[in-house]
Amino acid sequence: MSTLILKGIDMKEVSVKKARQKFRSLLDEVEHGEEIIITRRGKKIACVVPLERKASLLPSLEEFRASIHVTGTPLSETVITERKQQRN
Repeated sequence: MSTLILKGIDMKEVSVKKARQKFRSLLDEVEHGEEIIITRRGKKIACVVPLERKASLLPSLEEFRASIHVTGTPLSETVITERKQQRN
């Protein structure tokens, strides 16, 4: 078994053979929030995840959007102006 870190989430990687041998314990881990990738001959074929996730994987964008401060002419106005100039 190996552990894969993807976007800040620890995911255990398990071969099909190991998954069959340790199925019960893998389900216990999934029940506690762990995500497990099943591999066959080194190729990822499945991901076992809990049915109900306690936290969203993606953060809220509200704080990010609030941090953006736009200066200058709005892009829409620039595009309209450029199109008008090309037509003349």
